[in-house]
Amino acid sequence: MFKPVLALFFVIIHLSIFQSAYAQDVVFDDIVKALPKASFRTLPATLDKAATLDDERVATLFARLLEGDVYFHPKNQQVMYATKIQGERVWIDTLTEQNIAQPSGVRLRKVRVNNRVRSHIRQLLAQRNLSHRDVTVRLQASQSLLADVDSISTKVISSRLEQEKNADIIDVLTTITALKQLQNDDETAQLGALETLRGSLYPEVRVALLSLQRNSEVTDTVKANVDAALAGIEAKRKWFGWAETAFFGISMGSVLLLAAIGLSITFGVMGVINMAHGEMIMLGAYTTYVIQQAFPNLIEYSLLMAVPAAFLVSGLMGVLIERSVIQFLKGRPLETLLATFGISLILQQLVRTVFSPLNRQVASPEWMSGSWQINPVFSVTFNRLYIIIFSLAVFFSLLLFLKKSSLGLHVRAVAQNRDMARALSVKSNWVDAATFGLGSGIAGVAGVVLSQLTNVGPNLGQAYIIDSFLVVVFGGVANLWGTLVSAMTLGVLNKFLEPVTGPVLATIIVLVGLVLFIQKRPMGLFPQKGRAE
Repeated sequence: MFKPVLALFFVIIHLSIFQSAYAQDVVFDDIVKALPKASFRTLPATLDKAATLDDERVATLFARLLEGDVYFHPKNQQVMYATKIQGERVWIDTLTEQNIAQPSGVRLRKVRVNNRVRSHIRQLLAQRNLSHRDVTVRLQASQSLLADVDSISTKVISSRLEQEKNADIIDVLTTITALKQLQNDDETAQLGALETLRGSLYPEVRVALLSLQRNSEVTDTVKANVDAALAGIEAKRKWFGWAETAFFGISMGSVLLLAAIGLSITFGVMGVINMAHGEMIMLGAYTTYVIQQAFPNLIEYSLLMAVPAAFLVSGLMGVLIERSVIQFLKGRPLETLLATFGISLILQQLVRTVFSPLNRQVASPEWMSGSWQINPVFSVTFNRLYIIIFSLAVFFSLLLFLKKSSLGLHVRAVAQNRDMARALSVKSNWVDAATFGLGSGIAGVAGVVLSQLTNVGPNLGQAYIIDSFLVVVFGGVANLWGTLVSAMTLGVLNKFLEPVTGPVLATIIVLVGLVLFIQKRPMGLFPQKGRAE
């Protein structure tokens, strides 16, 4: 007796589910059938009905309408989507979402939408996405509603707030509710909304408060609270503006650090004024370009491959220059300056001959694109953030290498007292070659970084050679910590001066200040001590 009853129960359940699904299909069918006859005036009401359905095809229909890809057959009224696959137009039935044959002998007509209908569709999509299972989709949907808070009812927002658990989405929905309350003529409601919006950094909030500030019908109490809220918002925006400027300054300082750290080593150990240091940077950038051309399908890994390759290419070129030219000019700084300047011209012409004088563009991997949005007015670009992290990693790796390795010990010995080091059987000639190669290799790594910030060309290194010398002189010769501090200081100082004075005058001010500083401290921020001095 129990089993037949149970079986009958399951049959009823399945029939009810089937009937419900069938009813929903019929409703969606009716909506699709209404599209060919819809006008700009009646289409929004039809789309409102579609938005109430729990059907994934509705989102597809809305997206296709936004793209202008919805057509219908003028005779049988069949509605279909148009899309392109491998350059060929393909037609998809709206109801079944299956490919269909291209209609022949008739000209299809488009379901037309205007800007007002498109805006309505975007709002309907945002409202549907408020209940999406993906947090990112819900957050984007809530943020899109900030631009038009009148398009969604307070009841919908309140219902969503009761279910939502994500703090960022709750903040956006609360802001939308407060903006709607701000439109109320009731003073108590407006004051409560202003208390909620106090300190909010969303641009829509600032626009709404400025509009309310200009409204002559609001009470003096409300206007005073609006002024206080705007003052707080402006203070926070200014603070985050400084933080963004400091971030860009640190990223610029990180580039200067990579460009100057190799020069600091060679200049401190060997006393060589290497005017070809910029060309070592250029070679590293071109190495990145060559690797991307050789492995076009491995763009995501190209930078990881380019870092050791650029280090080897520029490092070997540095060893070659030291062994063939520099070793014969030791103790003659003017001659080394002229010789390395000539080498820089040769390398530039060599690159022009091989790659042409035109600039080359290096693609950025996907993981370096985009930004990290910390709040509505402050974001951090991933490429600059990775450059800062990478520069500090190179700095501390080099510091550890010079402290712990035998070559680092020999480098420090030769830098402090060359004659004593030679008396202790340190081969100073090969230490010089290794040091020059190490400094040139790090300059090549700097070229990899610069390829992500600017175009690669024969004159790439010339833009950074003067700044590199300024960093070395300001920080103190052969002092890595001094190079780090001076690079970051000059980078941040430049970025804070540029909005006020312009880039050219900012550079001049920094240069004049540096000259005055050197007059007081000729050995830089961190002068050498003891026998090294």
